[in-house]
This record gives sequence, structure tokens and C-alpha cells, in this order.
Amino acid sequence: MKTIDDSKTLQQLVPLALTLIILGVLIAILYLFVFVLDLLPFGEKIILITRPVDILVGLTIYLKTAIDFAIFMGRLMASSPGWRNRIAIEIGSALGNALGTLLIIALWVVFKEIDWLLALMVFIASLVLLELAYGGLEHLGDWERQAGLKKILFNLLQNFLQAVLLLAQPILKRIIPDLRSLLKGKAGLSWRALFTFSMSVPFILGLDDFAGYVPLFNVINVFGFAIGVFLGHTLLNIALFISPSRTIVAVKNEYVSFVGTIAFIGLAFYGFFEVYRIFTHLF
Repeated sequence: MKTIDDSKTLQQLVPLALTLIILGVLIAILYLFVFVLDLLPFGEKIILITRPVDILVGLTIYLKTAIDFAIFMGRLMASSPGWRNRIAIEIGSALGNALGTLLIIALWVVFKEIDWLLALMVFIASLVLLELAYGGLEHLGDWERQAGLKKILFNLLQNFLQAVLLLAQPILKRIIPDLRSLLKGKAGLSWRALFTFSMSVPFILGLDDFAGYVPLFNVINVFGFAIGVFLGHTLLNIALFISPSRTIVAVKNEYVSFVGTIAFIGLAFYGFFEVYRIFTHLF
């Protein structure tokens, strides 16, 4: 009887099957987490429904913001090959991403009952979105060297985002981690150390990315959105396990990056409008 170590097929199938099992477990944890939050006296409750549109929005936005995670995972898998290490990376990264997501949901549930705190959180989230938008420009570098519409669009976006982020940098540098150092990955780690490292980095990335989604929480269902984020993480994991290099190329696609940059700017301005609306209501 073949064992996993003797079968390349099992070495591929077991981690992939485990990815789907982890998704189911995390959705169950999310359900229990939201159920407990709804028992607390924080006013409006999160409705435990799963509308396809909310899941699709969460899935789409997560995959657009997942460039940093894809790079991290690709490097980590290259430095730590083998099916056992894949399982450590898989479980650790999924838990880290989920914990970051749950923490932001908890903060939002508390803050949304205190108007000025909610306004502060949405304002910071909007700045994070602009930082994510600016990060997407690095995948449009060729546009700067081309004549015509692409160059005009690139220069407009770059000049605008650089000007805004120059003013916002004193705030953002205390919130957004140094991704260059985090994304280097580490080689030669034990299984337990690899698991811990795989969890810590996606936790930080998940906090930053999910915090940027806060402006959306007033127009979509948070529970369904979070399921979409978990599903997006799972699909990205599967794609990375099958072909890390092709997956990273796909998420860096110039047109995907352009659309994502425009979407992040739009969401950021929606967040600023929400902040304005909250303060005009207060005063």
C-alpha cells in the first residue's frame, strides 16, 4: 500500500483536500464568532445570511488585494518544499488571514456604535485603500514608458496618489507594515516555526487589507463578504500549490491592476464621504 511519501498524486491531493476542509472549518468559526457578537449589546446585528453578491464582492476584492500574499506564499513554498511543509503553510496562512479578518469585524462592530470612532476607522481604512491603489501602480510600470492614453492615465494616477499619500504617510507608516521585509520568506524552518511564520504574515496582511474594506460594510452584508474573503484565500492557495509562478503572473496582470487601482480609489472616496456624512450628522 502506497503512503503519501511514495505517491506524488497523494502529495498533491492531500494538501488540496485539506484546503477545502480548512475552508469549511473557518466558515463554521466565522458563523459562531458573528453569532456571539450578535448576542452583545452593540445595536444593529450582523445578519447571518449568505447572498451570492456579498460573497462575490468579497471574493473579487480579496483576489485583487492578494498580490502581496501570493508573492509571500510563492517565496515561502520555494524555500520550504515538500508536502508536510505545504500543509504547515496552508493551515498557518489560512488561520492568520482568518484571525485578521475576525479582528477587524469585531472592531467594526464596536466602533460603529460610537460615531466619531467609526469615522476615524473609516478614514484610516480609506487611507489604506489609497496605499493599496498606489501599490498596484508598480505593475503598470510599462505604461509610463508608452505614448498615448496609457501614459496619461498612469501619470494622472501616480501624481494624484503620491500627493495624497505624502500627506498621509505619518499615519500610514504606523499602520502598514514593512512588506519588503515580511515578504522575503524564510528558509530552513522547522514544521512548527514554518507554521507560526505562515500564520503571522497573513495575519498582518489580512488586518491591513480587510481594514480597507470597512467603507463597504454599510452597503453589503459583512458575513457573506467575509465568506467571500475566506473563499478567495482558499482559491488562491489552491492555484499557488498547482503553479506558483503562473498564479503570481496572473495576479500581477496590468489590466487587473489598473481596474483594482481605480476601484480602490473609488472605495476610498466613498469612505471619505461616509466620514463627512458622520461628522455633519454629529454637528
